[in-house]
Amino acid sequence: MGMDASIPDKVYFRIGEVSKILGVEPYVVRYWESEFKAVKPVRTRSDQRLYRRRDVEMLLTIKHLLYVDHFTIAGAKQRLAIRVNDEESDDGAEEYKSRLMEIKSLLQQVREMLQ
Repeated sequence: MGMDASIPDKVYFRIGEVSKILGVEPYVVRYWESEFKAVKPVRTRSDQRLYRRRDVEMLLTIKHLLYVDHFTIAGAKQRLAIRVNDEESDDGAEEYKSRLMEIKSLLQQVREMLQ
């Protein structure tokens, strides 16, 4: 999905930076954080939020679902859950395919020994 905001090349972002990247107020970022469990900023000793790049990417996705695709909060949660499940099943498919290739190779070795 075409995100028009570019994320600076940093490890951590403060909430003010995140709100500027997203183009929303900090209270909106905090609200989305409370609603979407995929966004989990690290807390400093002074209880300041530090968002990782993946948090910012997730927040951009959330913003797109809410503002562009016009999903409700509940609808955006469902869509994100479907994406996570799809990604997990894709990972499982790759692992499965890799294991099958390994078995095929072993079977070919056995076949060669029997000839």
